Amino acid sequence: MLLHLYAVRHGQTYFNRYNRLQGWSNSPLTSSGLEDAERAGQKLSKVSFAAAYCSDTTRAQETVRRILAQNQSEKKPEPVSDSHFREQFYGYFEGQDMAMAWWAAGAPHGAGTYQQIVDQFGLAATRDFLKQADPFGDAESDSEYWTRIAGGFALIAADPHLKNGDRVLLVSHGNTLLSLVNRFGGGRYDTSSRPSNGSVTLFDFDTEAPFERALQVRSFNQ
Repeated sequence: MLLHLYAVRHGQTYFNRYNRLQGWSNSPLTSSGLEDAERAGQKLSKVSFAAAYCSDTTRAQETVRRILAQNQSEKKPEPVSDSHFREQFYGYFEGQDMAMAWWAAGAPHGAGTYQQIVDQFGLAATRDFLKQADPFGDAESDSEYWTRIAGGFALIAADPHLKNGDRVLLVSHGNTLLSLVNRFGGGRYDTSSRPSNGSVTLFDFDTEAPFERALQVRSFNQ
């Protein structure tokens, strides 16, 4: 079964505005964030969704609610919130200034910023280095992160109401969308910065393929 996923980054939050790592933490949408969600809703107002999913964070739930409120389809899906769709867990560094957190993760390896870690060691290293730097060891490693994310896609694939060609709304998070495009985009997209709040990224999802081959990126950060 092939599904068309419309993945939206949630609207701007106060932690986004203050440049802090957010992860599993909850931060309300700013006034700009509410506008982000409204714009995404207008953009997708004529798309008929067979299902809608989001993480169980309030920023994702509020965004999906506002998107579906503007949808013009006669029958709108009830959104499903699930922890598998959460952003990367930053552990001890949740809520900390991004620059300080990535310096703590990368400096022992000679890379003082997030982008320097990516450029020198790859995106997976940002997760593994942060876990190493976490004094409690709670931050997700790269393998832990992808195991959880794959579980979210398995949840969508198991939806008995979906059929081939259906369109599915997924309200996700900046680093998760960046990571998905980095992994499945074949190097065709610029992943040097996170997608904009309220932007739409399109995937084709083959529900019968192993996760490592299940997604194709059709557009990014639109």
